[in-house]
Amino acid sequence: MNSIKKNYDLVLEALEEPTLELAPSDSNEKKAEYPLPQLAHSSLNEVLTQFGKLPYEALFLGTAYDSLPVLLNLNDPTPGPILVAGDKGCGKTAFLQTLAKSLSIMHTPEEIQFGVITNHPDEWHHLQENKNSMGIFPPIQRNADDFILSLADWAHNNHHEKRFALLLIDNLEAIMEISEKAQQNLRWLLLRGPNRRVWTFVTHNAKNNQKTRPWLDAFRTRLFGRIKNVQDVAEVLPTHGAPLHLLEPGLEFILNENRQWVKFWIPPIS
Repeated sequence: MNSIKKNYDLVLEALEEPTLELAPSDSNEKKAEYPLPQLAHSSLNEVLTQFGKLPYEALFLGTAYDSLPVLLNLNDPTPGPILVAGDKGCGKTAFLQTLAKSLSIMHTPEEIQFGVITNHPDEWHHLQENKNSMGIFPPIQRNADDFILSLADWAHNNHHEKRFALLLIDNLEAIMEISEKAQQNLRWLLLRGPNRRVWTFVTHNAKNNQKTRPWLDAFRTRLFGRIKNVQDVAEVLPTHGAPLHLLEPGLEFILNENRQWVKFWIPPIS
């Protein structure tokens, strides 16, 4: 995740800050030692307004405890596709929805668009008509297959494009319900997509699932929400010492940066 460090540099110029220190490793963290910053009580609109204009290529992931945004540089394919793992109810869907909503605040449809594959489209109804949305697709419908095929085709042929596309898959198990042809195209998107302006974010329930295990190696970058039993993610955890059981459900996530754990939070959409 070294490229996440580079992405802090993206925002430094925009915010006119001279330096930025990553959060220290918090393997022995006690929740009371890290009270939520005041911004945690602000909505997504308010938080992004306070940050001001961010770089064009920056995708907002959340806010670190130094009150600076955590950004993904869409022009740097190094992180690859991103897995968001955690217990049920930890906020994985909320994280994806924050990504989607922030696009309409920060970017035009000519800059970035997103599409969602989910078994629960009713949870996304408020984003169905979002100007940056390409659609919300249940995996059991052919529309989901067609969407993946069209994304792969676009990625193959977008040599002169400046626009980015986000594929948000809410629950890795949904992949099992799309056609074999769509799965093959999805594997190509996971391997080559970030180099071709297509970024994939996939949520994953912490409990191990034999059916989805072959897909885990495709994800170079992993973010985590609250997980009570760390053994549930032993196969996807990049290192030890993450205080996953202390994360606030629906609010806090953590990533590994330079062998240190960096905690951040997502503001509510409204």
